[in-house]
Amino acid sequence: MIDVRGLIKRYGSNAVVNNISFSVAEGEIFGLLGPNGAGKTTVISILATLLHPDGGAVSISGYDVTRQANRVKPMIGFVPQDLALYPTLSAFDNLSFFARIYGFKGKALSDKVESSLDMVDLRNRAHDAVQTFSGGMKRRLNIAAGLIHDPRVLFLDEPTVAVDPQSRNFIFEHVEKLKRAGMTILYTTHYMEEAERLCDRVAIMDHGEILALDTPKKLIGLLASGLIRVKLPSDKVPVVAAGARDLPHVREASSQDDVVKIVTDDPLSTLPALIRLCDARSAAMLSLEMLEPNLETVFLHLTGKRLRE
Repeated sequence: MIDVRGLIKRYGSNAVVNNISFSVAEGEIFGLLGPNGAGKTTVISILATLLHPDGGAVSISGYDVTRQANRVKPMIGFVPQDLALYPTLSAFDNLSFFARIYGFKGKALSDKVESSLDMVDLRNRAHDAVQTFSGGMKRRLNIAAGLIHDPRVLFLDEPTVAVDPQSRNFIFEHVEKLKRAGMTILYTTHYMEEAERLCDRVAIMDHGEILALDTPKKLIGLLASGLIRVKLPSDKVPVVAAGARDLPHVREASSQDDVVKIVTDDPLSTLPALIRLCDARSAAMLSLEMLEPNLETVFLHLTGKRLRE
């Protein structure tokens, strides 16, 4: 349903999207994960025909998003990170405006708006100005606006930013319901726990590049049973990294800056062996972390930084 090949987007000499490729099957929830500034919103804006790429090929259902944008637009819904609502209008009037853009009129329009309000549980606030809504209610109405024309593909860009736990759970359940109905969804987020719950596959992005792409389960499996990170004096990092590769249960040992990263099948057995190794090499441990495998830890392992640093 979505095919991206060698996508590039530059602003001046800065490549905010740097030669990335991925595809999304019909009915799949595909996650683009990464920190703010990773390039997620740029990718989704190109797919939604709002930006032109500087290189590569991008198509939706076989239609080129640049040359055949008029064929693409009716089949996509876009829920941007910044709310696309008129705050002084009511919820009903906001949805009526967007429905008219897609050709709804008369009773068909009012029926569609009412069913959309029911879908996001806002019928009782239909005639209240959006500016009186909570953040979570605005997010839900934003989703309803993106779905008003029954698109085949939905782009959700950070849909749970600044929402309360109840609204976040409502959004999760609704996204899962849309998937069961066969909708293709591209979901961007910097909350890894959302991706673990919702996404069939995920691409982890940073600095405009895809660092890893697979199912959440397989990506987490890259870290075996856990990850140990130990910060050391700079001159001790190479010798400890080399020695760590020979420790029992260690799959991988590498270094980044002043940190040695150890992927192990048995962290509890590896940890005391690592302490003995550092002691034998007269390497003072400046900090030590033992992390369970999850997508957040995968990101830390790939980039050397935490997701929301």
